[in-house]
Amino acid sequence: MTVIVRDLRPDSRRDAEGFARVRRLALPFVLFTPESIAYDAAHIHPDAHYRPLVAEEDGEIIGTAQVGLAHDSPEPGQGFVNVYVDPRHTRRGAGSLLVRVAEEHLGAVGASRFFAWVLDEPGNRAFAERHGYRASRSAHFLRLDLAHGTLPELQDPPPGVELRTGADFADDPRPLFELDAETMSDEPGDIDHEFTDYEAWLRETWRHPLFSPELTSVALVDGRPAAFSAARTDGGTRYGTVMTGTARAFRGRGLAKLAKNDTLHRARAAGFTEAFTGNDAGNGPMIAINEWFGYEICATEVRHVRELG
Repeated sequence: MTVIVRDLRPDSRRDAEGFARVRRLALPFVLFTPESIAYDAAHIHPDAHYRPLVAEEDGEIIGTAQVGLAHDSPEPGQGFVNVYVDPRHTRRGAGSLLVRVAEEHLGAVGASRFFAWVLDEPGNRAFAERHGYRASRSAHFLRLDLAHGTLPELQDPPPGVELRTGADFADDPRPLFELDAETMSDEPGDIDHEFTDYEAWLRETWRHPLFSPELTSVALVDGRPAAFSAARTDGGTRYGTVMTGTARAFRGRGLAKLAKNDTLHRARAAGFTEAFTGNDAGNGPMIAINEWFGYEICATEVRHVRELG
């Protein structure tokens, strides 16, 4: 049996379904659908030189890679390569082939530092080390049982604070972009980001097929968006918050917790049974908030980096 690596065909339903299936098996804590896979391939900023890859064995997709440049970072030459293989088809060379093709692509577009997320399991970490990657920071995936868990009771907003949904900003989402950009710049991580391209944000966040403006909650202070919890759904029963944050001027007032509680209650009322989120291991305040809601860590991943030269 021969394993080959090739580019994902975004217009191929079979490719998108195969990619999403592998990701769901290898990384069940993150939401993927065939529609989101195809959308990302078609709409990520051209400066990212994004190249989704698949590994195929006897016509079956058994591995995937998301490869590109962190184009919105002030430091050039930083690439990402995230490889996942169907757990039933490991040790067949698919992962190594994907890494090789991915690194060749990144080198060709000017990357000198490659970042890769690796699940914190001995075999996965050993694989990364064999390919020249060293461990860096870690992050957690967290899960909450919405069907059977108990959420904190909803509280009335304090004076001057109003809760709205993302859908209320449909005519002009720019205030949410500005809030997202500010909070994203303070996120702990290996790569700094400068979130300044509003049109790219509209394409990659606001219009993304997984994004749910109806379940996204926004806390306004005197009419100004001050905190939010952005929601995604997979069209089934799984829901995730992909960013929860507060503008610097309004921190320490419990607004992020207020917004997140609101979206969780509305997600449960809408029939979603599982809630997922993720936190950098060093983000103690947000981990504490999520544990207060009843989230439990279900997996950990470790960022690995390889520097050329």
